[in-house]
Amino acid sequence: MTGVTYQTPEEMAVQIKHWVEQLQMAGRKDLLLRAIGTSLLEELRIEAARAKLSRLLLTKDYRFILIDFGNKEIELQPVHKAVYLLFLAHPEGIEFKRLGDFREELTHYYMLTARMMDKGKITEGVEHLVNPLDNAINEKCSRIKKVFMEMMDEYMASYYIISGHTQKHFNGSSRIWFERLKVIKLPRELVVNEAAI
Repeated sequence: MTGVTYQTPEEMAVQIKHWVEQLQMAGRKDLLLRAIGTSLLEELRIEAARAKLSRLLLTKDYRFILIDFGNKEIELQPVHKAVYLLFLAHPEGIEFKRLGDFREELTHYYMLTARMMDKGKITEGVEHLVNPLDNAINEKCSRIKKVFMEMMDEYMASYYIISGHTQKHFNGSSRIWFERLKVIKLPRELVVNEAAI
């Protein structure tokens, strides 16, 4: 096989960098975006942010600590911690309208984080959270977001908060439907779990 040259990944990266610079100088970021694609662009954003993101420690007594931000603790009430633990355990995401399917798991997390609370109060709180006609889950997610936003910038916080992610589905025919999932985008390898969950 003559005439075929093989490049190392490092050599390819140098060549790509050169092409990127040429497209930028030509003012053609649109072509650059098209070449990279939006899904790869999001992966690259995560890779770039990963160096700046802190590991999140879940302690045995259910405290949330940002290890690489000077061991700052995320101050949350037990109900907020329970909601956060549920979404952390489901990186694939959960639709708010299907929270009822996770009632048992959510109750379990709430009981772990609120050991001194009456079981009846916990059950009542969970019923509010899983009721699609109640705004409780939105209020809890807003509170979680506020706490993270007070500790870091919006871009970094977007990896720690419970945020929306819409997934498009096709049903073999022309039928399309959307799943409005809520997710925590934090790469799970940055979660250090000492808790018994």
